[in-house]
Amino acid sequence: MPVRTPDPDPNERDDDGTPRDPLRGVGASYGSSSRQVGDGSFGSPAPESSANPGWLTDIELAEARRRLPIIYVEAIPVRTDGMGTVTQVGILLRATPMGEMTRTIVSGRVRYGETVRDALFRHLENDLGPMAFPLLPPQPVPFTVAEYFPMPGMSAFHDDRQHAVSLAFVVPVTGTCEPRQDALEVTWMAPAEAASDALSDEMEGGRGTLIRLALASVGALR
Repeated sequence: MPVRTPDPDPNERDDDGTPRDPLRGVGASYGSSSRQVGDGSFGSPAPESSANPGWLTDIELAEARRRLPIIYVEAIPVRTDGMGTVTQVGILLRATPMGEMTRTIVSGRVRYGETVRDALFRHLENDLGPMAFPLLPPQPVPFTVAEYFPMPGMSAFHDDRQHAVSLAFVVPVTGTCEPRQDALEVTWMAPAEAASDALSDEMEGGRGTLIRLALASVGALR
């Protein structure tokens, strides 16, 4: 099943839902005297992406995906006991753009100018809510690097849209998780259930393998 990582940037909108433009009023051009802010041309932020000049329009993103590897972060949220042993693994239920229901993990792109830690925190908050309280060290270290290819068979991971390089992390969360945006719910499973073939069959893009690698990295795979 192809991976379907969410791409919109819903935080870059005003309360009424209109795109937010922090460059509004600071000048008539962006990058050149003939290019208007938010005109959507390549290198100029379109209305839906002008809040972050490094954010790409749909057309620019499609072009970038055709030419360049895209950097992602992925997080497997876990709950631990007092000794630090993983007792539960959080698996998301998400609807794909085709209307299919699939199991997945926290995942998303790293923005231009954004640290890996900040990207992790942003995507964890987006998918699990602001009260999840993830425990992120000052310098997070991935347990593996997953390489997603549009060509099947090149690795255990597949994404029919792009070549993606993903830094994968195990992240303990201590608060209340309330999925939002396109994450419909989070199911907490015992490590054995999360590593099962039954769940792997429901995971997108080969992420069942990623779950097993995560559990093995923390000594929770029996």
